[in-house]
Amino acid sequence: MKRSREQAASELFAALYPRLAGWCRRLVDDDETAHEIASEAFTRLWSRWTSVSEPRAFLYVTAANLVRDHWRRLDRERRTVRRVATEAAVRPHTEPSDPSVRMLVQALPERLRVPILLHYYADLPVREVSAVTGRKEGTIKADLHAARELLRAHLRRNLDHSR
Repeated sequence: MKRSREQAASELFAALYPRLAGWCRRLVDDDETAHEIASEAFTRLWSRWTSVSEPRAFLYVTAANLVRDHWRRLDRERRTVRRVATEAAVRPHTEPSDPSVRMLVQALPERLRVPILLHYYADLPVREVSAVTGRKEGTIKADLHAARELLRAHLRRNLDHSR
């Protein structure tokens, strides 16, 4: 029984994955995201394999929901960037005058730089940074900590070299 289940799933994957990924690609306009969505739809199907009577329909509905989630996430990111840009234009310039700090922040990997910019420069709480980036609050906190440690270590090295 298990062998035929796996074989049926494998055959379904071979028959439907290319079309599903292509359909997602047209909706999200990005190959990598389209393949992630199609793969996630198949993963969700596999977890419910015995209870799904129409696998093809389940895949397309699931993929459509994932595409909608993707669009919502992009929309939240765009709104946040617009809000940050507007607030930065209206708010007095409060960035540290030391250009080396700005350069250090810009040199951080994107995974660390984005939370730093949103939290410390845009004054968003961790909860909002989490919502905007689509990452868990604990991950954001860990990334903020890692970024602060990197910045602290770099600034210490610079201070030690200047003496």
